[in-house]
Amino acid sequence: MQPRLGSVTSGRNRQGVGGGGQQPGAVANDRGAWQEAYERSTLRDADFETMSGLPLAAVYGPDDWPARTREGDHDPPSSVQADLAATSTLGWPGQYPYTRGPHASMYRSKLWTMRLFAGFGTAGDTNGRFRDLLAAGGGGLSVAFDLPTLMGRDSDDLHSHGEVGRCGVAVDTLADVQDLFAGIDLGAVTTSMTINSPAAVLLAMYVVAAEMSGVPRSRLGGTLQNDILKEYQAQKEYLFPPRPSMRLVVDVIRFCTAEMPRFHPVSVSGYHIREAGSTAAQELAFTLANGFAYVEAARESGLGIDEFAPRLSFFFNAHLDFFEEIAKYRAARRIWARWISGHYGAEDPRSAQLRFHTQTAGVSLTAQQPEVNIVRTAIEALAGVIGGTQSLHTNSMDEVLALPTDKAARIALRTQQVIAHESGVANVADPLGGSWFVESLTDRIEEEAEQVFARLLEWGDGSMLEGVLRGIEASWFQGEIADSAYEFQRKVGSGRRIVVGVNAFTEGNEDLAPPTLQIGAEVEELQVKRLETVRQGRSAAEVDATLSRLVADAGSSDVNLVPAMIDAVRAYASEGEIVAALASVFGRYEEDPVI
Repeated sequence: MQPRLGSVTSGRNRQGVGGGGQQPGAVANDRGAWQEAYERSTLRDADFETMSGLPLAAVYGPDDWPARTREGDHDPPSSVQADLAATSTLGWPGQYPYTRGPHASMYRSKLWTMRLFAGFGTAGDTNGRFRDLLAAGGGGLSVAFDLPTLMGRDSDDLHSHGEVGRCGVAVDTLADVQDLFAGIDLGAVTTSMTINSPAAVLLAMYVVAAEMSGVPRSRLGGTLQNDILKEYQAQKEYLFPPRPSMRLVVDVIRFCTAEMPRFHPVSVSGYHIREAGSTAAQELAFTLANGFAYVEAARESGLGIDEFAPRLSFFFNAHLDFFEEIAKYRAARRIWARWISGHYGAEDPRSAQLRFHTQTAGVSLTAQQPEVNIVRTAIEALAGVIGGTQSLHTNSMDEVLALPTDKAARIALRTQQVIAHESGVANVADPLGGSWFVESLTDRIEEEAEQVFARLLEWGDGSMLEGVLRGIEASWFQGEIADSAYEFQRKVGSGRRIVVGVNAFTEGNEDLAPPTLQIGAEVEELQVKRLETVRQGRSAAEVDATLSRLVADAGSSDVNLVPAMIDAVRAYASEGEIVAALASVFGRYEEDPVI
């Protein structure tokens, strides 16, 4: 039975739970203060002007309305003046509430990190792709793991048969991670790892592999997805019940806070919620609610919010409704800043600066006329950039059919480079700020999110963490996403929503597929042999001892489990063995499906 929706107060200027009364960082409308921060920034060596040579300001505001600046012109009509006054409450980039971006100079100082999601076959296979992408101008690595790795199973597990290396790279032990990053300076690149239930295990492998190559953990930069709540809501790659799984997330936050200051321990991920069929507003609301839940859980463990919140990051989808996506990102920054400062009492401005990675929508890609996916990806990527993303992954045109080929991955990277260096959109921060349409849409999405927060707080008796957990246990999130997915598909099926090449503008040859990357059965054979070789060469007694310590630590609620995992990894215990040890204490989770 689903809990009942309570009364809701929403809106941009809402006070109380989200607004927190008088904000520690009231909306900054001092252009002079922004100018000072901008002038302290180190800018890229670039011409910040139009293709025709017109100089561009770093950001535009109400005072830049042309009729107010041309000599001899009258002021705009009173209705327009009112709109300009409303716009002035937005603040400026790098200033609370960060609607216009988290940094004063935005892309004038540093372009977004251009990530390409890569992983297939064995670790050696993927290492070659990583090197190619870095040589082609990629700025960071993003690791795709195969399904057995995501589910905490070794490659020789009976449940892994037929899936090894198919949808990502196969990783069983530390030896695979060493091969994965061989010849790559992990102190010089940042790495994003898309993994959740076994995230702590893969972080341990990454730390040990780096240290064995001479890079201390304190120098490692990157992001661990480690967002378990959205697994129960959308993606379904869970291992343990929600509450012990939350302990693992918090242990990683505590470990990174203490020992890995350059690493983001959680990437709160709306991407998979959207891919499962949610609306943009649901993606935003569910994602930020999960973020608040992690904040509450970390605080309950004894951490001060300003100790860890600056290292939390987010991961959003970039879908095809161009303006809605931009409004979503702007609303996300404003909501996060208001709640973190007002409700949770953060004082460090970095805690309130929501920073996020964006990936173009995999679910928008079509198997029919796959070349058209290049156009879709470009539109989605452009929305992410105009919305102010800090890093971006562009999907390849053939990912709907298979893992991307080298050519398709290169086109996806070139798409970002064209946006960055040819389109001109990186010259001005928040270029749509002040648009009546975009500002209205931003407010409306924010209001919908606040209604969700009110519902979850009611269920949790004032705790967002407890509200989210109860929502999962009642299958509420799952039901909401399923309803939205059904409604979208109903519109596609009826032709009310056009999908080019699928239900309109077809040519009769849509079944013709381009060449795709094939992962043969020999990959699984090689990986199983690799695992067998590692097991033969390690000390069985050392493995048993480290796993016994892990089981003992898991049985004690006040012990951080990451150090025991590092010891087990260093002994070359496999991922499956470590997960089994934890499951012996935590149990395994089975969902009551929503039909």
